[in-house]
Amino acid sequence: MTRKQIVKKATDRLRKTLGNRKVITVGDSKYLASFDSSKLAFDYAALVVARSDEDVGVVLKLANEYKVPVTTRGAGTSLTGSASPARGGWVLDVSRLRRIVVKKEKAMAIVQAGALAKAIQDAAEAEGLFYPPDPSSQKYCTIGGNIACNAGGMRCAKYGVTRDYVLALEGFLPNGERVSWGGEYKKFATGYNIRDLWIGSEGTLGVVTKAVLKLLPKPEKTLTLIAAYDSDEDALIAVQKLLQEGFFPAILEFLDKRTIYCAEEIAGVRLFNHVSGKPLLLAEFDGSANDMPKLALEVSDWAKRTSVAFKKARTRAQAEFLWETRRKCSGAMFALGDTKINEDIVVPLENQVKFAKFLDTLVKRSRLPIATFGHAADGNFHVNIMYHRDDDSEKARAKKAVSDLMRKVMSLGGTISGEHGIGLAKTPFMKVARNEAEIEAMKAIKKALDPNNILNPGKIFDVYEVWNHTPENVTLPWDKKRPKGRRTLPDYLL
Repeated sequence: MTRKQIVKKATDRLRKTLGNRKVITVGDSKYLASFDSSKLAFDYAALVVARSDEDVGVVLKLANEYKVPVTTRGAGTSLTGSASPARGGWVLDVSRLRRIVVKKEKAMAIVQAGALAKAIQDAAEAEGLFYPPDPSSQKYCTIGGNIACNAGGMRCAKYGVTRDYVLALEGFLPNGERVSWGGEYKKFATGYNIRDLWIGSEGTLGVVTKAVLKLLPKPEKTLTLIAAYDSDEDALIAVQKLLQEGFFPAILEFLDKRTIYCAEEIAGVRLFNHVSGKPLLLAEFDGSANDMPKLALEVSDWAKRTSVAFKKARTRAQAEFLWETRRKCSGAMFALGDTKINEDIVVPLENQVKFAKFLDTLVKRSRLPIATFGHAADGNFHVNIMYHRDDDSEKARAKKAVSDLMRKVMSLGGTISGEHGIGLAKTPFMKVARNEAEIEAMKAIKKALDPNNILNPGKIFDVYEVWNHTPENVTLPWDKKRPKGRRTLPDYLL
């Protein structure tokens, strides 16, 4: 039989076992599962909607028998193509597995893979507890996807990433055998720590169906502040001073001068009446009610010494308005180009000023609008290279710019991804970020756990150049509103 005939035979058996309600071979829902937020679509045989853990085991046993590729997905918010079925086969949708149980006495949440990140946060908060990881797509993204990519968010500055809150995982090996890595306890030293191998493996080593998450006490008070600086370098020097003085911001966001142009001139968000066009730091501090007055004075002193202007939010509504800049700038960038290469690189604190200077050079060299914002305290910056897809010259310059960016990041002691993962989008740069011995060790782990290469094949190691492929023209629920019209950056930003 041909490969196509084998997949059809396996799909027919799967439909007989699970039924037509769970196995979908035509229609809009199947199409929408052919891509994630990267909008890189691939043809595949069937969408399987799991409604129980047992369904997952059935799918994987049949897939292993017939060697059918399986790509697991939750909501599909991944930006790298990690949830796109690059090798066809079946898409396994676990988003219906949504149960959340908060155990206050243990400070734990027991959650299924399809539970939304925001729903977990809300359930914890209802019990006076706190689940810190906060990806920007938290209203849509699932905990299974967060675990698969080791998602972060703005609060990583103080609280860390998804991995820091996963106590245990349950799920299935690629052959359909059920496994459990840990349990409802905080200490775990029994055999190999395969739990942490699964976290960040992008669905290539196993399928998560349930997780035990660590919860923290909910902070009593927060302080939100925004500060403007004369240059990107000044803002990043202020970050270093803040951390050197022993402060631990829950959030510390950097918005460079080109990002601010997008926010102010395109999205129309203005935060200072007498200061415009200046790079910003947005900071949030949290802690006890008793400590907050002293902290507010000390933080204000830091802002007064380092910035040209700053303001504190007096109410949560004012704080929310300050965060509008952070939320609106990304969508506004599409006035500068119809295509974005968004790289979530990481640069060590001591080299961030050098990195800012390099970005100015990169903009001049590429003659492209490149806007950068992100999580300054942990060095995870989102570098957005904008270009027009139908302009061959711009496309070629964008390709070179992203290659130059990755090599520079590595030369500064950084790495190519802090929270998005590799998926398809970053595969051309794996050999820049990891040496041959490291990559071969990863491949050996993949081979040991998934000898038939069933789970999410084509990701991480096989080179795929996203700029050579046309994304689907669709609007997803979490897409930022795009501006009308077309603009170019003013000369002083080029």
